Amino acid sequence: MDNSESSYWENRYQNQQTGWDLGEISSPLKAYIDQLEDKSIKILIPGAGNSYEAEYLFLNGFENVYAADFAASPLQNIKNRLPNFPENQLLHSDFFKLEDQFDLILEQTFFCALPKSFRSAYADKMQQLLLPEGKLVGILFDDQLPGDNPPFGGSKKEYLSYFNPLFDILTFETAYNSIPPRKNRELFIRLQPKIKS
Repeated sequence: MDNSESSYWENRYQNQQTGWDLGEISSPLKAYIDQLEDKSIKILIPGAGNSYEAEYLFLNGFENVYAADFAASPLQNIKNRLPNFPENQLLHSDFFKLEDQFDLILEQTFFCALPKSFRSAYADKMQQLLLPEGKLVGILFDDQLPGDNPPFGGSKKEYLSYFNPLFDILTFETAYNSIPPRKNRELFIRLQPKIKS
């Protein structure tokens, strides 16, 4: 089954084949969120899955949080956990068809789930979805993960080849606060769209 199709991901959730799911917010993203002061910013979490990040944000007073996913099941899981989460901010959508713009986009296991051939298009779309002062912040695997199924790994050098033309690189370094199984295997990124001339 093609992992660029929504049915692939729906099946993964239905069959509980979600090894990437930590069951809680990832520690690097929690640390980043904890230092944010403006709770009115508009935030997107693409490929959100069960999105403990969206839950953490919402429970901490961030009201403009949008969770987008190809599969319906994880969005329903968010709704079950957070009955007050606004329905119109749960986006059952293909990331590449999103039209809005955001102050902040959080990357958590979405990039590594896409087929590698989509990586350049991912960088282009992220630039389009961010407001001029917006930021793309998150975690990428710094590991050549084996196998033909997601997650797909890579290296800092490869990733920068997609992002450098489009973004100012504010942070792109090994995460200091990964969970033990991912220690020294994650890059923390903070990117801002280049000003278009």
